[in-house]
Amino acid sequence: MSELILALHTNFHDASAALYEDYELRAAVQLERLTRHKGDGRQHPDLAANMWRNPLEIPANGIDDDFHVASARGENAELELHDEIAGQPGTVRLLGFANHARMGRYADAIAAFQRGEAAAPDVTASRAPGRITYGAGLNVEHAVTDQLRGFARLGWNTGHNESFAYTEVDNTAAVGVDLRGAAWHRGGDQLGVAAVSSGLSDAHRRYLALGGKGFLLGDGQLRYGRELVVETYYTARLWRGVAAAGDVQVIGRPGFNRDRGPVAVGSLRLHVEL
Repeated sequence: MSELILALHTNFHDASAALYEDYELRAAVQLERLTRHKGDGRQHPDLAANMWRNPLEIPANGIDDDFHVASARGENAELELHDEIAGQPGTVRLLGFANHARMGRYADAIAAFQRGEAAAPDVTASRAPGRITYGAGLNVEHAVTDQLRGFARLGWNTGHNESFAYTEVDNTAAVGVDLRGAAWHRGGDQLGVAAVSSGLSDAHRRYLALGGKGFLLGDGQLRYGRELVVETYYTARLWRGVAAAGDVQVIGRPGFNRDRGPVAVGSLRLHVEL
């Protein structure tokens, strides 16, 4: 069985972010929770000298809608295929998208900096309406057995223009599996492992290396390397409708910088259904 999905949205969103695990956001939330009991986390002695915060709204991630549909919109097309491999269900999804918006271009920001017009590259200063970012994604899910499932994902966008929402990533690849606990007599439990490798376009990484800032990335320099994440979790069914989970993420080269990390982030979760 096949399914074709077409979508049009009028508020700009980075569709490629849907192909990327939002572990950076979850890590930030976890960090905030860990420091909350000590007051303002920004004043924590381990963080105060290493944390940057924009006291104003970040322009590229703002809340203002642009209703000029002719130059600010997005089109998504998704083809979904369902089939069986060796008697087990599987799904393949193909995504194509094009985002139209008033965006800055990294190459323009770099050129202005090299002409001496700015102290550092600023992609927001080069914005022009009607620019387009397009990309594609592939998602494959397959039940290898009735106890073991796997997935693989690829995502890519042009990376010429500034990122807007959720994360700054221009290409990504992810694989993972989850295993139900019947083998150790815990049929309601689940063990999962996943790995993600993400990267930036040439223009994006050069912009950051010259001191430019995005809405998430940028600390004045960059020794580029692909960002690598390995995550594992275990979910234990405690009672009907109640489950507890432990999760560990190890992030290598956070922010695509070889001079950063690795960072380990752990979390505990309790799920209760009423």
